[in-house]
Amino acid sequence: VQLQASGGGSVQAGGSLRLSCAASGRAFSSYAMGWFRQAPGKERELVATIIRGSGGSTYYADPVKGRFTISRDNAQQTVYLQMNSLKPEDTAVYYCTADQTLHTIMVGSPGSWGQGTLVTVSS
Repeated sequence: VQLQASGGGSVQAGGSLRLSCAASGRAFSSYAMGWFRQAPGKERELVATIIRGSGGSTYYADPVKGRFTISRDNAQQTVYLQMNSLKPEDTAVYYCTADQTLHTIMVGSPGSWGQGTLVTVSS
């Protein structure tokens, strides 16, 4: 599956952004999806995941719990990351990923990566 992320930009602290990731290829619903981010000078970190199918189960990293929401629309072959109450420490390049095995995403090795979209949060 090929992934195209969009929706990044610059926002002030406390603001919101919604990232989108459009997938091309077949059987989108058979893929678990995840968002990673990498801030300047820091290691890449997993932000959120959603299981394949209807997406009834999600995971969030502690720094974003209660502020970010991952969702998917299988008809549109798109996964979203709604980011609210943004903080300067959320500044990073965000990457959309996909794999048919959720565990592979959780351990940081998904098979498909999007190109990344930059989110900048100013104080």
